[in-house]
Amino acid sequence: MGFLQHPLCRHSQQQQQKSYDHYHSESSTSSSLHSQPSLPSVPSLSSLTPQQPHHLQQQPQTTVKIHSSPISSLVLDGKLLYSAASSGEVKTCSRDPFILQTNTTTNTNVVVVETTNAPIKSLIVFHDTLFTAHQDHKIRVWKTDQPTKCIATLPTLHDRFSKLFSSKNYVEVRRHKKRTWVHHVDAVSTLALSHDGSLLYSASWDRTFKIWRTSDFKCLESVKNAHEDAINSLVLSNDGAVYTGSADTKIKMWKKREGEKKHSLVATLEKHKSAVNALALSADGSVLYSGACDRSILVWERDENDDNNMVVVGALRGHTKAILCLVVMADLVCSGSADNSVRVWRKEIEKGYSCLAVLEGHRRPVKCLAMAVDSNSGGPDEDDRSYLVYSAGLDCDIKVWQIRVPSVSL
Repeated sequence: MGFLQHPLCRHSQQQQQKSYDHYHSESSTSSSLHSQPSLPSVPSLSSLTPQQPHHLQQQPQTTVKIHSSPISSLVLDGKLLYSAASSGEVKTCSRDPFILQTNTTTNTNVVVVETTNAPIKSLIVFHDTLFTAHQDHKIRVWKTDQPTKCIATLPTLHDRFSKLFSSKNYVEVRRHKKRTWVHHVDAVSTLALSHDGSLLYSASWDRTFKIWRTSDFKCLESVKNAHEDAINSLVLSNDGAVYTGSADTKIKMWKKREGEKKHSLVATLEKHKSAVNALALSADGSVLYSGACDRSILVWERDENDDNNMVVVGALRGHTKAILCLVVMADLVCSGSADNSVRVWRKEIEKGYSCLAVLEGHRRPVKCLAMAVDSNSGGPDEDDRSYLVYSAGLDCDIKVWQIRVPSVSL
């Protein structure tokens, strides 16, 4: 099955509906991933321009070819790398680049974890459980016992049946058509898991996000009309805040107010002028990064006067096309783009960021990233640190990059 067009850089729900009518071709991919004008009103935080060379390694350590269709999600768990593709397959292999390099042609360490007929948009791994979000509006839950088995499809039969007989459980999904509120009615674009693994959050092109209890997979809450267009990204903060990024150009912050059982909108962050495709949070939740079709990564920091608000402090610029994915680890931010490249940024001790490396090698847009400390080359507390960056996208390749981060001179 082909790779269904993503509502990137599009703004109207009518245009989004057209994506059901055709799959990606070379030309449609290019047109759907084009970039919008940048944001001249937001100051740049990065100290290096794209033309300035940098001494860090910029060639992939290895390239892994285990999928024949575009890759939508990468997850690191233990010693394994999980990858999900638009074909509906999830595969796993060793995360060790040396093992990958040795077996890159034979794929002897690759295991097909699951196969479905529905393209996968997002993947989460928690202990021995996998959660996959699909183009067919469903979420599937898998146990990784051998052989892997699907233990639930959300919404569950029990959830659907229990909502059938009361009119208050129905919401209008389009003219003259209603569904119960536990259903997503468009592609499920992204998943997030609470820190303790007890709650699963899902967001969809249907403009809603939902919250599921993982003990019995019951849908506890659905926030309808959360945005005016497709929701492309959702991230969680440890303080309970939920951030959603949408094709309507907005980022929204949601929380449960004291004494309330449901999430409510507490802030709307409006600086992007085109579709927001990716969000990432710092470990302490104080910094939010957002990537959009305007080619900029905006950096938001917690408002000193209001814990329920974030203020933009600047932008990271250098990509020449839409930002499609972000990942944060320690003081590093990695961004993947429709310009086929990955950039690595470091937050400096004082205000500002430096662009450490431009990773070029992909032949098509970079759709997903994962990052880990390079265990073979020291840890994050040493002066000279080394990280492994895993990237994948529409060219069906997984690339592994070693990033050496020089010590900071105080």
